[in-house]
Amino acid sequence: MLCQSFYVIHDFKSEELNTAEARKWLAHQSVVDSLKSQSYNVKPTIYPFNPNFITDFKGYKLGMSVAEIDRLLAYRKQNKFVNSAAEFQAVTKVSDSLLNAISPYFKFPDWVNNKKEYTTSIAKPTFNKPEKIVVVDINQATKADLMKVYGIGDKISDRILEYKNKLGAFVSMEQLDDVWGLSPEVIAKLNQNFEVKSTAGIQKININNASIKELSHFPFFKYALAKEIVVFRSMNGDIKTEDLSKIKGFPVDKIKIIALYLEF
Repeated sequence: MLCQSFYVIHDFKSEELNTAEARKWLAHQSVVDSLKSQSYNVKPTIYPFNPNFITDFKGYKLGMSVAEIDRLLAYRKQNKFVNSAAEFQAVTKVSDSLLNAISPYFKFPDWVNNKKEYTTSIAKPTFNKPEKIVVVDINQATKADLMKVYGIGDKISDRILEYKNKLGAFVSMEQLDDVWGLSPEVIAKLNQNFEVKSTAGIQKININNASIKELSHFPFFKYALAKEIVVFRSMNGDIKTEDLSKIKGFPVDKIKIIALYLEF
């Protein structure tokens, strides 16, 4: 009976906090609660973007489903682009409501938005007819003529003319291989612009009457070869064209060209 009486008489409710500190804490708590409610109502700002480059995270933030994002990514893996909101919906199959919400922020390149202007403003390429190459006689070519060829400068042009003057004239374009400093590419260009048309200035040497000294001055013959020619001539009589290959040290690979400079 005593316990029951105590239960009835005693108030078990928590005592209210009436202290100044408690009231201050409650006032701050109400401010915090109001700020939280405002933050839940704030919508994230969406900036213009190109829908072709939507990532998984970006699509999730826009409200796209995983399947819709995967369709767009699969389409882009084929190196294809969507160029309008309608194409975006056709590829991703997003709902009309979501498309209406995000399509105002779509930003496509200028050439997509102004296809007509770009197609009309691009001028059609014009192709100039290649200039006709005028082939010049290599034996009549001047220094200025030679320097028109890309790769031939002042010194190389002088070497070509000096070598030609020693011979009087070129008899074959193959002789340019003997000019020091000419690359195969430059020789090919020379063959496009020059050819042997006249050999009137050629300086021939009589191989059966010339002395060793005279023969050694000939561009194709050095002193040792000039001596071998005189020895062969003294032992076998006059030299003929077919005898040239029999002379010791004679450049066999150039017999046809050298023979054009010789008198027999």
